[in-house]
Amino acid sequence: MTTIDLPPAAGTAASQPDSAQRPRRTRRARRVPLWWRDASVSAFWLVLLWVTALWVAHGGVQDLGSLSGALTSVGRLTGLVASALLLVQVFLMARIPWFEQAWGQDELAGTHRLVGFTSFNLLWAHIVLITLGYAAASPLGLWGTIVDFVVNYPGMLLAVAGTVALCLVVVTSVRRARRRLRYESWHLIHLYGYLGAGLALPHQLWTGKEFLASTASTVFWWSLYAACAASVLVFRLGVPLVRSLRSPLRVVAVHEEAPGLTSVVVGGPGVAALRPAAGQFFQWRFLDGPGWTRANPYSLSAAPDGKHLRVTAAHVGDGTRRLADLRPGTRVLVEGPYGRLHAGVRTRRKVLLMGAGIGITPIRALLEDLDQDPGDVVVVQRASTRDQLVLGQELFDLANSRGARYVTVEGHRVPGRDTWLPATAAHLGDAEALAQLVPDVAERDVYLCGAPGWMEAARQAALACGVPETHIHLERFEY
Repeated sequence: MTTIDLPPAAGTAASQPDSAQRPRRTRRARRVPLWWRDASVSAFWLVLLWVTALWVAHGGVQDLGSLSGALTSVGRLTGLVASALLLVQVFLMARIPWFEQAWGQDELAGTHRLVGFTSFNLLWAHIVLITLGYAAASPLGLWGTIVDFVVNYPGMLLAVAGTVALCLVVVTSVRRARRRLRYESWHLIHLYGYLGAGLALPHQLWTGKEFLASTASTVFWWSLYAACAASVLVFRLGVPLVRSLRSPLRVVAVHEEAPGLTSVVVGGPGVAALRPAAGQFFQWRFLDGPGWTRANPYSLSAAPDGKHLRVTAAHVGDGTRRLADLRPGTRVLVEGPYGRLHAGVRTRRKVLLMGAGIGITPIRALLEDLDQDPGDVVVVQRASTRDQLVLGQELFDLANSRGARYVTVEGHRVPGRDTWLPATAAHLGDAEALAQLVPDVAERDVYLCGAPGWMEAARQAALACGVPETHIHLERFEY
């Protein structure tokens, strides 16, 4: 394992980049109240409990006495839960600040995925059970019942279209399919989820027994749909648009850090109002021509100073390649800030910052921002070669000026093994190597950012070294 180790040092390096010499901002990341997580989980289960209670109150249990009644009743229950989970999905990704700050976008995205597949399976259970239940009590038979449903029941044609839209979203969300799609294509297809949810509403309004059986049911479902729509309109569209129009942001400078690596500096009167924290990310739209409607997530690569924001991205897709061609003065729209990879989730004085590849960018911003004394912070940067150390000189200079210890771990991957180590260290276990590099790792908060497999290997190593799960903070950018 090839490493470069910079010992703790006080004072200021003689040759620092401008970003390391900027006045440090005074506002610190706000602590996130722990009860927000508990409150959001409780609200989730209360919604499902209330849906089930409405089904029971409207005769769901009594209808289980016959075959057709049981199939139809259980079909109604699966449909109700599927609808509730579909709306929960939208809530999870509506960028509601309290949810986002409590969980972080990566955890919300993972939960969104789990809830989505559960909702989709229940949706098909609803379709199959309801159809079989009605067919069992109808002289039309199975196929006649299906035709009768689609042609004669109010809202069913719209529901079928909504189901097709949801199928498209789910199929493209399977990991194997996602790997074959560009992020921009996947994101565009994923928007059909909103269409599917909207098209399902008339079916519930016009034919749903539990929707119409009582005032409580009607008020509950209308309130849930209204709150869901309002969340999307306010937090995904309204707030970002108002901020961008009232306090416009523009590109100030574009720098090529290395071949295939670009930094963009954005400034304007709106920066201070965004109140970002080092380590967080935004969804960025640069209004420079075709493709501006698709937002891309980029982490801040320098601590915000109240006047400018900087992002650094590797050229891996259409969105990132466009950064190199941006011109100063280009208007910028942003959503955010998002993410929990910031000082507000810190629980200990000592911190270990680990980043691999382009994932080092929020780590670099955190190093600049964290309140620290010499020796409090250790930075470990992973790269295949010395030339691929993203922002390596800035990290070296910042670590030197702030009294942090900076270690690079260089070398190509270990074939056939999930590890955070290079092939030259294949003889070491992940936890063993981490303990050698950072002997007191169990006494530190650990921040991780990099490729998902690398982060998981580093997380497992930290856990094996005695770091509690609650002291490990990471951000996944898988879509």
